[in-house]
Order: sequence, then C-alpha cells, then structure tokens
Amino acid sequence: MSTPLSRRAFGGAAAGAAAVAAVGAAPAHAAPAPAAAPAERPFRAARPRRHSRRPNILFILGDDLGWADLSSYGSPHIRTPHLDRLARDGVRFTDAYSGSATCSPTRFSLYTGRYPGRTRGGLAEPIADRSAGLEPTHPTLASQLRDSGYATALIGKWHCGHLPDYSPTKSGWDEFFGNFGGALEYYSKLGPGGEYDLYEGDAEYKDLRYYTRILTERASEYVSRDHEKPWLLNLNFTTPHWPWIADGDEEASAEIVRRIRAGDRSALWHQDGGSIGKYKEMVEDLDRSIGRVLEALRRSGREQDTLVLFASDNGGERFSYNWPLAGSKGSLQEGGIRVPSILRWPARIDGGQVSDLPVFTPDWTATLLDLAGARPHPAYPLDGTSLAGHLLRGEEVPERDLFWRVRGERALRRGDWKYYRGKSGRDQLFHLAEDAREQADRAPYEQARLAEFRAAWERIDAGLLRY
Repeated sequence: MSTPLSRRAFGGAAAGAAAVAAVGAAPAHAAPAPAAAPAERPFRAARPRRHSRRPNILFILGDDLGWADLSSYGSPHIRTPHLDRLARDGVRFTDAYSGSATCSPTRFSLYTGRYPGRTRGGLAEPIADRSAGLEPTHPTLASQLRDSGYATALIGKWHCGHLPDYSPTKSGWDEFFGNFGGALEYYSKLGPGGEYDLYEGDAEYKDLRYYTRILTERASEYVSRDHEKPWLLNLNFTTPHWPWIADGDEEASAEIVRRIRAGDRSALWHQDGGSIGKYKEMVEDLDRSIGRVLEALRRSGREQDTLVLFASDNGGERFSYNWPLAGSKGSLQEGGIRVPSILRWPARIDGGQVSDLPVFTPDWTATLLDLAGARPHPAYPLDGTSLAGHLLRGEEVPERDLFWRVRGERALRRGDWKYYRGKSGRDQLFHLAEDAREQADRAPYEQARLAEFRAAWERIDAGLLRY
C-alpha cells in the first residue's frame, strides 16, 4: 500500500540529515550523523538472528506534536536530528494514528489497549477536573508487564486522573515522577487553578527548573540503572504543549504565574502568546532532550535489546506544521489524529525502513504485550492488533477497521478508505492514498461502500459507553 505521502515524506528525512551537518559540531551527548542519509526502503522483517531476550521498552510520547513537525516527516523549518537518527536506525510509520484526538483519551487507549469509550474516564475529552480517571482495577500495559516480570516506571505527564483515587502507582507502575494534570507552567509547575503539580509517587516534589530538563534527567537516570529485570519506561513529555515557553523564558513564565495566581484559569492556554519561532524552539528542545536519553541508553550497554517507540498523543495545535493534512488537535480529520511514529529495536528490526501500514495507539499496546510474552486479561479484550508477527516474521496484517469517536465526530479507516462525519453531520468518504488532505468527498459515488463503513462504525459504537 505505497502512498504518495510515503514518498513525499521521505524527502524530509534527507533534509533532516542535511540539517545535522549544517549545525556544525554536535554536542557531546549526540552521536555523529552520517554524511548523507541512506534511502529509506519499504519495511521488510529481518531474517532471524541470534536469540534475543525480552526487550526493555522505552515508549516516548510528545504532547500535541503534529504529523509533519519533524524534519524526517517533512518540516521545512524545524530540525530534529536525534529523532531523524532514530528513524534511520528503525522504522518510520507514515500512516500511524493516535487513539483519540486529545490528550487523556489517547493515554487511556495506550494504557488499556482499548477504545477510550470502554472506560468511564475515557469519555472525558480531555479530563479537566478530579471527577474522572483510570480505575485502578482495570488492567494496564504496566500492570500486565509487571505481572510478567517487568519493572515499570512512568516519568512525565499522566493525565488519567488525580489523587487520591487515581495514580500511575495504583495502575501498575512501580515508580512515578511527573504531573497528574493535562498542562502545567514549565517553571512553577502550577496547573490552571494554581495547584502545584509535580510529584514523586504520591508526594509533592519541589523543583522549579524548566520541566523538560527535569524529565530528561530523570529518564536518563532510569535507563542508566543496572536493572535486574527487563523494564518498561513510559516517558511522557509535555513539550510542545502550551504554554509556549522555551527554556530561558523566565519573564514569560512569571507573567503566566501572576495571572494564574490572580485567578485567571485561562492563563495556561497562552492564547495571547507563542509564535512559530517559539514552537520551533520547543520542538527542537524536545529533540535534544530525547537525544540525551537515547545517549544514556547507549552508554548503558542495553541499546540493542531495548525497543524504543516514539509517537505523539494527538495531532498538532496552533503552531504545528501538519501539511498536507487537514484539521488539527480535537478533530478526527487526519491532522487531528495522524501522528509521527518511529520504532527502533536493533536486536530484531533493521533500520532505514518506512511503513505505510495503518496502525493506531491500541495496536502498540497489543504489540508490546505480545513481544514481552504477557497475556492480555481475558475479561478486558484488547481493541488493538498485535504487529509482532508482522515486525519479526513478515506476516501479513489482516485488513481491519481503525475506529475513532469523539463528541460530534466519528471516523473509521479500512485500507486506504476513510469514513468521516464531522460536526456538520454529513457523512463523507475519502480515498486517503490519493487524497490525504480529505478534500475530494467520494460519498456520492460510493454509496454502497459508505453504507458498509457507516454500519461498521455503528456496530463498534454500540458496544461503547454513552457520553
């Protein structure tokens, strides 16, 4: 299923390599880039190699990062050499999707491997108060890996409920360091209502440095440890989510803090701040930070046996570069749910590859459980499909439906076709391989296909909780 998007996006990979060369000497933590990026080739499973142990798993989430915000995905102005290097060493997915169009529902879909609408907390789009969360009784990626012998940690943004009822340490993670809410001011760690939101476990932790620096240090320390077990680390950056504050922007930070403390609950939205240039700073800082964590992993000697997955929790927002996709965060158009996704596992998967296989967040949950030898809980069947056989042995992934539901919108992808109903209430049908921008509605000419897709969406929806 080779699409025009795959070929167009490849041009960004070469541009990213050129950018690495243009910045001069790399910092000490950065591995030198090759003089020229090798051509990406369509994904093929590697021939069987030596027996490898169960992988460590490092799952890195960016926050509100758009599909084309990386130079390896075609950004004309943002340079991301470390993530581009990760793509050169692994597989870059062009047709990968988030589980929903906003922060917390996608995290529910990752942690449970199920549609957000199967859990009461997943109905919030996103969670904005203390009334909803991920029930501790629900099996999670972390709890099931822990039961199969993994050490588990979550560093960064949780956004699946607040204390005292909800917490990563109640849902399978042995360790937690980060924030509970959906957004915080990067220096003061204040949330929208003025609450302090940086915790170690269930206790407040005081550190008023720039948040991305703190998370990078913590994650680097974790991957550098002498672990006795295989491990799962969910590393959830808040970058580049608003407020639009880069490292060093202490005056902008102080003004937002002043407004928060004066009772302005919209201050963190930073609607009167930010710019394309500031957004570029934040994304490039995220890239450098991930580079430092990956360098710590390399120095640990466990890089070969560690599966690294990088993705975004939903599509981009105000300053994101999403071309050629339409829509943005909050929408089920492609720009709201198609996200950059990169997988690297040197021991088992060859680098320099690109895949246009349609995948979404619950697939990664099923895949990671499969690769780790963990059995999903039979009472909570997964909605994702394991890609382990495809990635390791080249097995075909059967055609299936990728399903999304948010208030006022619905979408379903099958193969190259997408069924979409937006807030206008009009059913539309797009052939994404030819029309990734969703401009040419084929519904009037494909009435039978439209009816089939609408019925398929409604069958899945009937099994979900009501809003």
